[in-house]
Amino acid sequence: MKKYLIICLLLIFSQQFAQEKVNNIMTLSEFLGYVKNYHPIVKQANLVINTSEAKLLKARGAFDPKIEVDFDKKLFKEKEYYNKLNGAFKIPTWYGVEFKANFEQNDGVFLNPENNVPLDGLYSAGISVSLAKGLLNNKRMASLKQAKFFLNQAKEEQQIFVNKVLYNASLSYFNWLKTYNEKLVYASFLNNAKVRFNATKRAFEEGEKPAIDTLEAQITLNTRKLNLEKGNIKLIKSSLELSNFLWLNENTPIELKEHIVPDINTFNSIDKTFNIALFNNENFDIENHPKIKALGFKIKSLDVEKRLKINNLLPKIDVQYNFISANGDQINSFNTNNYKAGINFSMPIFVRKERGDLKLAKIKLQDTRLENNAAKVIIRNKINAIQQELNSYILQNDFTFKIVRDYDVLLKAEERKFFLGESSLFLVNYREEKYIDSKLKAITLENSFFKAKASLFKEAVISIN
Repeated sequence: MKKYLIICLLLIFSQQFAQEKVNNIMTLSEFLGYVKNYHPIVKQANLVINTSEAKLLKARGAFDPKIEVDFDKKLFKEKEYYNKLNGAFKIPTWYGVEFKANFEQNDGVFLNPENNVPLDGLYSAGISVSLAKGLLNNKRMASLKQAKFFLNQAKEEQQIFVNKVLYNASLSYFNWLKTYNEKLVYASFLNNAKVRFNATKRAFEEGEKPAIDTLEAQITLNTRKLNLEKGNIKLIKSSLELSNFLWLNENTPIELKEHIVPDINTFNSIDKTFNIALFNNENFDIENHPKIKALGFKIKSLDVEKRLKINNLLPKIDVQYNFISANGDQINSFNTNNYKAGINFSMPIFVRKERGDLKLAKIKLQDTRLENNAAKVIIRNKINAIQQELNSYILQNDFTFKIVRDYDVLLKAEERKFFLGESSLFLVNYREEKYIDSKLKAITLENSFFKAKASLFKEAVISIN
């Protein structure tokens, strides 16, 4: 009987650290690669850039040359009241200057005398200039500048958004890995409980052990089965949660198969996956952080808006001068003897609307600058806190490893005493419970360590391949 118990003991030791044989492992790097390339929310983040590019194209359209044709005709009781044709070609420029070429041809019984032109039409070519408001700064100039800043801002915000998605996806992976490791622990100690129950039952049948030991071994066996079932449910739930991030394309979600398992050696590759192996808090340049760069572009955009509001305080003085000629095909026919000129002046007396707009623009600019200053402090403190947390986890992991190792030694010693008849099954189960608890705590600590690594990746907004 003692020979049989020794064989059982060896089986327990050999199975203590056994793991399930797996055929397919999905690493964290592979998983995040799927998320980055195919997840719809990541694709949605790219639409932000596409939208900004469309707005930039729209702003550039304000400087497109224009062809305008205005035709107006009235015929009543067989009388042609008027027949007016006015065609123009305009070229806007960066500043408040616009070049214009025009052709006008009008006739009719009741034509307004000022619209009378030669039979072959009247040609004109000239320029219009905003002398005060709108000369060095105007809405179309400001819109184009802001559109460029918005595009750069969108690129930085897109990286932040993508990193948040990858961060949430990595948390799901770590939870999946945690539940998988817990299941391995439960499965391993279930085998131990089976071996111990069979050995105790055989000893009872041979009269070497009391019946109470068999009952206690059976309770332990059922407890291990219960824990394994709970572990299986947690693993299934975490697998389904992970599947939320798995897509073949933006229209085809996929479900994680049962034979796919996480990489239990993630600890060795996590720094490389998150591209944080060389990250150093001392060399971290806060000015290159996407959040700060995005706020910087926003500040520049608001500064453009402020300067536009300052320009709006000026009076509106628009002048135009056009050479006119009946012979448009002859350049020398355009001279200063024939021209059409005009001036338009307007200015609000109190300028309250413009002054109010300027105050609002200054407030927005100041608010964003304050936000930028606060963001720098917050980001630095968050990254510093994460670094401190990671350093603490390294120490905690060392302590936990020693605790798990010592509980393992205690359990093995207690089992030897049990099989030598110097201990009880109760003490063996107690030692084993403590050992299981320490291993589960080690798994939880590792999970927290991984989450801290992911937080560093998110807060520093580090890009990965």
